[in-house]
Amino acid sequence: MDCSVSEGQFSTRVSCGLPNEYGGNENLEAISFLKEFNEVVYGEFPDAMTIAEESTAFAGVSRPTYAGGLGFGQKWMMGWMHDTLKYFKRDSIYRRYHQNDITFSIIYAFTENFMLPLSHDEVVHGKGSLLGRMPGDEWNKFANLRTMFGYMFTHPGTKLLFMGGEFGQSGEWNHDRSLDWHLLDHAYHRGVQQAVKDLNALYKAEPALYKYPFSGQGFEWVDYSDRDNSVLVFLRKADDPKDALVVVCNFTPQGHHHYRLGVDFRGTWKEVFNSDNLKYGGSGVLNQGLLYTTPVKYHNRNYSITIEMPPLAVSVFKLEEELAEFDIE
Repeated sequence: MDCSVSEGQFSTRVSCGLPNEYGGNENLEAISFLKEFNEVVYGEFPDAMTIAEESTAFAGVSRPTYAGGLGFGQKWMMGWMHDTLKYFKRDSIYRRYHQNDITFSIIYAFTENFMLPLSHDEVVHGKGSLLGRMPGDEWNKFANLRTMFGYMFTHPGTKLLFMGGEFGQSGEWNHDRSLDWHLLDHAYHRGVQQAVKDLNALYKAEPALYKYPFSGQGFEWVDYSDRDNSVLVFLRKADDPKDALVVVCNFTPQGHHHYRLGVDFRGTWKEVFNSDNLKYGGSGVLNQGLLYTTPVKYHNRNYSITIEMPPLAVSVFKLEEELAEFDIE
């Protein structure tokens, strides 16, 4: 939070380029004000939420004031936003060389109460729309957008999506005109809208997605090493281990048959979301019916399933029924 102010400028940021009375660069008055502000807001309105847009490494923005923090309820995860948009802007053929861009956020994801922001700031001033940033032809652009939303909704942290993104607004936001609602006359745009609607429903229905948004207790890597295929696999977890979701992200338009996933429980598994669904405008590579475990150890787990991995898509799997005595192969 280095405010880098020039002479004569005023800053409300909590760090400043000018030394304070102790020789540091913290803006002590701003820190004191923000702490008191948050204490008063939460004291008078316990159900309120204060959210900070802050882009430095100043620690404790969303920590309680009694623990030395500023007392905000949440903080925008600007690093996630920049890295994610940079990653998705690249042609998928080059993503294998930039796997760190899409995995790095987990290293610091639990240091604050983070909100994942795709805000109005990212669709103005010549930056283009979210859809416009996606590479490839029309099908690939929409598939990339759905995949990015699937990755966003399954990543730890709360979500912020600016209006228009949910149906694939093609132009930048203009505060002097309405959104391009007429785009919903086109199937691809309706498909994105339906995908976001279903992701919201999934988020509300699955404790693994909302129980621990700010804690490592709710996340576990399964495999982040498949750079050649630009594939990520991770768990989102709740209190009951059987409520865990296996999230599979394929960031290229190359699908994979019989892709093996390690799982913790023997039994039957079910696909509960797939952004490649035909109703979203995808190619329709789904995992219909039940998936049965085999006693093949994989990903450091005792059991595994094989899936049809759709191109440029996020798939989510959940244990349907645990079979304690035997496997069905």
